[in-house]
Amino acid sequence: MDLRYKRQYLGSLNFRNNINLYKSLLVRLFFILFFIFPLSKSLSQEADLVAGKSLFNTNCAACHKLDKKMTGPALRHVEERLLNDEGLDREWLSAWIRNSAKVIKSGDAYANKIYAEYNRSVMTAYPQLTDEDINNILAYTAQEKVIPVATTSVANVPAGPVNDLGLSNEIILGIFTLLFFLLAMGLLLVSNTLRNFAILNDVKLIEKEKSKPIWKAFIDNQFLMLCSAILFLFISAYGFYGWTMQLGTNQGYMPVQPIHYSHKIHAGDNQIDCNYCHSSARVSKHSGIPSLNVCMNCHKTIYEYTGETTEEYSKEFYDAEIQKLYKAVGWDDEAQEYTGVTYPVKWVRIHNLPDFAYFNHSQHVSVAGIECQTCHGPVEEMEILYQHSPLTMGWCINCHRETNVKVKDNEYYAKIHEELSKKYGVETLTVAQMGGLECGKCHY
Repeated sequence: MDLRYKRQYLGSLNFRNNINLYKSLLVRLFFILFFIFPLSKSLSQEADLVAGKSLFNTNCAACHKLDKKMTGPALRHVEERLLNDEGLDREWLSAWIRNSAKVIKSGDAYANKIYAEYNRSVMTAYPQLTDEDINNILAYTAQEKVIPVATTSVANVPAGPVNDLGLSNEIILGIFTLLFFLLAMGLLLVSNTLRNFAILNDVKLIEKEKSKPIWKAFIDNQFLMLCSAILFLFISAYGFYGWTMQLGTNQGYMPVQPIHYSHKIHAGDNQIDCNYCHSSARVSKHSGIPSLNVCMNCHKTIYEYTGETTEEYSKEFYDAEIQKLYKAVGWDDEAQEYTGVTYPVKWVRIHNLPDFAYFNHSQHVSVAGIECQTCHGPVEEMEILYQHSPLTMGWCINCHRETNVKVKDNEYYAKIHEELSKKYGVETLTVAQMGGLECGKCHY
C-alpha cells in the first residue's frame, strides 16, 4: 500500500515538473517574440537604409542631391513633400521613377510642371528597379540631415606622463630642482659660517695654491694648439661641405596654395587614385598639374563638405574653398551652368628639380611600377602637401643601388634582365646593375 502511494506521489511530482518546464519554455518563447523580433525588424530597416543609400548613389546621385537643387530637384523628404503639397502618393513616384517620359506624355499636371521647370530635361528611366528598391531609396531620402560635429585636433592632456599620485613628471622634476637649489644654498651658508668662526677664533686656514688657468695651459702647449687647429679646420671644411650640399634642397617645403587642396581627403578618405588627377605621369616626363575641369567632374555635384572636421579645418572652411573653385572655373552653382567668366589659378610648384637633372615620370610609374609614395611620401595622410624627400643626387643614386627591377609581367626588361643576370650571376638585378648610374641617364 505504501508502495502504491509512493508511486502516485512520484508521478505527481513528475507531472508538476513537466508543467513547470512547459511554462518556462512559453516564457522564453514570449521573450524571443517580444524582444528579438523588434530587434530583427530594426536590423532589417537598417539594412534597407544601407541598400537605399547604395541604390541612390548608383542611380540618382549624378543628378540629385538630398539638400540642394542640382540637375534635378532636392530629394530629402521628397515623398512627404509630394504627399502634403501635391497629394501624390508612392504609386505616382514609382511610375515617375520607372518612366518619367510616360507620365509626362499622359498629361499629368505636376509632371509637366517639373518637366518645364528643369529645362525640359527628361529623367533617365529605371524600369529595372523593383518596388523594394524604390522603397529603400525613399527610406534613405526620408532620413533627417546629420550635421557633422567638429573634432578637437589637440586633446587636453597633462604636460607629461602622469604617475600613480596624479603628478606629472615635470612637476616632480621641478620639486627636485628646488630641493637641490636649497641644499646647495645651505651648504654655502654652512661653509661661510665655518670660515667666519675659524677667523674669529684665530684658526689658521690652509690656503690652496692657485692653479694655472686652463686657457693659459692650453696656449702654452704648442702641440695641443697645433692638433686643435687641424681638427678645427677639418670640422669647418666638413660643415661647409654639408652646407653647400643642402643648397637647392627644399625638403619639407610646404607652400600655401591659392585654393586649399587636401590630399588626405581626396587620396586618403575617398581613395582617389593619384593617376586620376595626374594622368600625364603615366605617359610623359611630367606628372602635370590637373586642369580645373578634372576637379569639376566631381564638384559639379559635390558643393559642400560632409566629412570629418577639426577646429582648424571646419566645414565652413572647406565649403569656402569649393566656392573658390567655382569662381575660378566660372560655375554658377544656383543656375547649374558655366558663366564663361574665369579666373586663372596660380598654383605654387612644390617639387622642382634643377634644369640639368632629367627625371621621367612615365619611366618610373608605368615601366618600373614605382608607387607615388616612394618619392612623395604618404600623400594620403597630408592635409597640406609638402616635399617629403630631399630629391638630391645622392638620394636618387641610393635608390638605384638598392631597388631591384620588377621583371614579372614586364616585357620591357625581360631580355636585358636575362642577359645581365647571367653576366653577374644573380637572380635579380638592381637599377644600378642595369646601367642606372650612368651619367647620361639623368643629365643632359
